[in-house]
Amino acid sequence: MKSEPRVLLDGLVFPEGPRWHGGRLYFSDMHACEVVAVDLSGRREVVCAVEKRPSGIGFRPDGRMLVVSMEDRKVLLLDAGELRVHAEVGERAPFDLNDMVVDAKGRAYVGNFGFDLHGGAQPTTTNLHLVEADGSVREVANDLAFPNGPAITPDGRTLILAESFGKRLTAFDIADDGTLSNRRTWAELDVYPDGICLDDEGCVWVASPLAPGGFVRVAAGGEVRDRIELPDRFGYACMLGGPARRHLFLLEAFDSNPAKIGGRRGNGRIRVVEVDVPGAGLP
Repeated sequence: MKSEPRVLLDGLVFPEGPRWHGGRLYFSDMHACEVVAVDLSGRREVVCAVEKRPSGIGFRPDGRMLVVSMEDRKVLLLDAGELRVHAEVGERAPFDLNDMVVDAKGRAYVGNFGFDLHGGAQPTTTNLHLVEADGSVREVANDLAFPNGPAITPDGRTLILAESFGKRLTAFDIADDGTLSNRRTWAELDVYPDGICLDDEGCVWVASPLAPGGFVRVAAGGEVRDRIELPDRFGYACMLGGPARRHLFLLEAFDSNPAKIGGRRGNGRIRVVEVDVPGAGLP
């Protein structure tokens, strides 16, 4: 670490889905139903409101933003300041949509809960969908234990995602048409993974939303290279950005359950720390 983490933005309800774009960090304040952008000085702007709760976000090659609308299982496109429906995943997903990564061709890999997590339903595996650049939708993987935090390697040939309830990172080969194959375990973990991001040494930063909460930097095979512990909160997502992609943004909260949060601002915050190895790949 080049520095100690500092608070960039406080007073959030529940921050998720961070993406660095155009000199700012964009993220979903999920239970506030807002997509927000913040710069390195802490100046924030509400970019848009998503009534059915935003989660994963990403940017197409033309710079327009895609954002997941969780409860109605749609992917929205922000076009000239207005949100419109880009894709309807609908009942193809067993429950609320969640995290997403957008590739260099404008296609989006979109995960979902698979079951009513906050309602206390029995955990079950679920699927992953590809939203094509034209908005058409197809399933590209299944039998995933709560797919989360997808990322794409710099060559565009490998997708890595977190299986939160599997305590592992899983990798797939990406074909030219976006199809996934050659599923394999990238790393077994000692934490429950949520959001992830890649760095230039081929390691993955992983947010941990259950005890022990925090963030770990993991190499292929599972060796832990670094760890940021959180004594009183949990880590839900992370992103490498900033001018040289050496700023690691840490999205933290006391709780993720909207019934327990009750819309309370101050449940979530974003901290930032400078690291030695810059980010790589997508997002």
